Parts: sequence; structure tokens; C-alpha cells
Amino acid sequence: MSKIGRKPIALDGVKVEIKGQDVHFSGKNDSGVYALPAVLTADLTDTVLTLKLNTAIKAPRDVNRLWGMHRALLSNKIIGAAKGFEKQLKINGLGYKAALSGNKVVLTLGFSHKINFELPQGVKLAIDKTGQLLTFTSADKALVGHVCSLIRSYRPPEPYKGTGIKLVNEVIARKAGKTKSS
Repeated sequence: MSKIGRKPIALDGVKVEIKGQDVHFSGKNDSGVYALPAVLTADLTDTVLTLKLNTAIKAPRDVNRLWGMHRALLSNKIIGAAKGFEKQLKINGLGYKAALSGNKVVLTLGFSHKINFELPQGVKLAIDKTGQLLTFTSADKALVGHVCSLIRSYRPPEPYKGTGIKLVNEVIARKAGKTKSS
């Protein structure tokens, strides 16, 4: 039995309907449909949604992995519909900054040119007044993580001075510079 798959999903004010293998959800941030595989069924009680194995179908050997994965993905959809997800990036470096221009982020990262990054639909960005703290919010957890990783890839943090773009809670292993030998 899957340890993650059997955990109930709290709904937190999200309206959920089950129609066959489809789970329809709608909350204040997002709404959509999540399709479950045939080996799983959804069961809705008052404020809790649980996923169970479909007893009518002979389950394959690796059903626990499917069960846990689909439970986690459905839970992320429901949490995103209720609260949303947020990630913060910190830009370190002299003259490094970001500015928001419509739906584009203009990054100044020490290159000979500025980088224009188009935000995907569903992702919102807030930049502080220094231009060095970027806060991304969205109802889709995977989309927020993907956007943050793309922006981080333009100038990853380097270990000597610590300059570059990093997640706020990320720890960079710093290295000592060259030492003078005598």
C-alpha cells in the first residue's frame, strides 16, 4: 500500500466533483480537470478527497508509484486552486537587476545586452524597488519552478564571489580564492 497515495487531500474551500475518472476542481485561483488512470478511483467525503485502488481492475506491480504520484499531482492542483504557489529569486551582483515591462522581464546581468524574458500565462511577478528580489506566484507549482529555473540559468550563482541569480532559500557553497604562497 502506498504511503503517500493513501493520505487524504484537504480541500480548503475548493469545490470538487468526480465524474468517472475525471476530478473537476474550482477554487479562487484556478479551476480545471485532473484525469486519473483506470487503476485509481477518487472518493469524496465532506472536506477530504482520497484516492483508492480500483478493485475491478487487476493492478500492475508498480501501482504504488502511480498512486503516490497522482495523489501528489492532484494535491498540488487543489492547493494551487486554493492558495497558489510562490517562489523568490535573489539577484546578487553589482549592477545586476530586473525590471518588469508589460509581460516581459528585462534582466541586466552584466552581459553586453539586456535579456528579455517573456512570462508565461498564469505566472505573476512582483519585483522589489531595488530590482534584486523577484517574487513569482502562480496556481501551477511546476510552472513556477520551471520559470524560476529558466531565469536562474541565465546567470547561475558562482562559488567565489556569490554573484548571480539564486533562490532565496538556496545555500551556495562558497570557495576560498587563491592564496599567496611564500
